[in-house]
Amino acid sequence: MFKKSILLTLLAVMVSFQACSKDKTDSHSDVKNLQEANAMISTETYLLTGLDKTTYKITKEMDGFVLENAKEKVIIFDIFATWCPPCQASASHISSLQEKYKNDVVIIGLNIEDNIPNAKLEEFKKTYKANYILVNSPKNRLLADAIVSKLELGDRYPIPIMAIYKDGKLINHYIGLVQEEFVESDIKKALGK
Repeated sequence: MFKKSILLTLLAVMVSFQACSKDKTDSHSDVKNLQEANAMISTETYLLTGLDKTTYKITKEMDGFVLENAKEKVIIFDIFATWCPPCQASASHISSLQEKYKNDVVIIGLNIEDNIPNAKLEEFKKTYKANYILVNSPKNRLLADAIVSKLELGDRYPIPIMAIYKDGKLINHYIGLVQEEFVESDIKKALGK
């Protein structure tokens, strides 16, 4: 919040000096400067660690979330907990979609339990056939909260929540157990199939 205030103040000062200047500048560069300032204000980055020790960089952009190096792919965030029966039931369906669309879709399971050992998450993966990326990081809850906030679901949200994005644009979201066919329909729509 403090960074945003400083950036907004700096932007206002730059604009006011620009308005007082007698020099004529290219309006294109003014627009570009404003876009760059907006990008700095509206961007947050989350570094998440998968069970395989891979680091995933998620960036919050103006209206959505983007996974680094996944341009043109559909990104699905599954916000869940290992103890949640609907979360357990949906894991195999999510895995099925990951397998079916392995070249076009990246599914990231965001566990919201604090300080859960990797062994417990590995057990969940094995028991419920959760064959997609499961991350276990202190930033999990922060990213889950940011996604839920963007979806306007409130502070005390139910789980599971599935949010589907492509190139930072929200395609759809679901609350609770959802049928695989619904999610697949959204994937196809996002991929133009």
